[in-house]
Amino acid sequence: MSSPQEPYQPGGHTGSGPQQLPLPPQQPVSGNPQHQYGRPQQGQYAGSGPFGLPGEQPPARKRQKLWIILTAMVAVLLLVILGVVILVNVAGSASNQAKGLADGFTKLVIAGDSSRAYDDYLDPALQEQLSKEAFISGVESLGMDETCQPAYNDLQVATENGVKSADIAGLITCDGKNVDLAYRFEGTDELKMTNIKLRPAA
Repeated sequence: MSSPQEPYQPGGHTGSGPQQLPLPPQQPVSGNPQHQYGRPQQGQYAGSGPFGLPGEQPPARKRQKLWIILTAMVAVLLLVILGVVILVNVAGSASNQAKGLADGFTKLVIAGDSSRAYDDYLDPALQEQLSKEAFISGVESLGMDETCQPAYNDLQVATENGVKSADIAGLITCDGKNVDLAYRFEGTDELKMTNIKLRPAA
């Protein structure tokens, strides 16, 4: 009669049945500090993008929007500069035209050619108010001669409803006397004198 089997004793070796050995604890996989126990660490996925999330691309839309804004600002600035340049050129051209008219008229009356000055520069509306004879006699009464020189110290030009205007004031300096002058020219294409004042300076 056989004796009963003794229970399993650790460290002992009794019986002929299969023995179960305890498993060793898991160890970190050597050679890759990014992995622990053979599994990827959080956030360390292969192919992750440079901005934190897997596969995320750079914010190209924000960059494109910035370039559009900058381009629009540059375009607006160029338009403003162009407008200022055009305005300055137009104003300068109108001022030069008005000064040229005043100078041409004044040189004629100083030279004694008042009849031509009347015909070439006065607007028909002013000619209706001031006859040629009255104009010529008024200029002669000032006694101007070749020693007289005009100087324009105030010149203002404007455009309203397509009508240009220029107001010019100055002084004609002669030997022993001075003459105040004030002219107004108006017109759309060609400017004509609509007001005139020539009188001895006080």
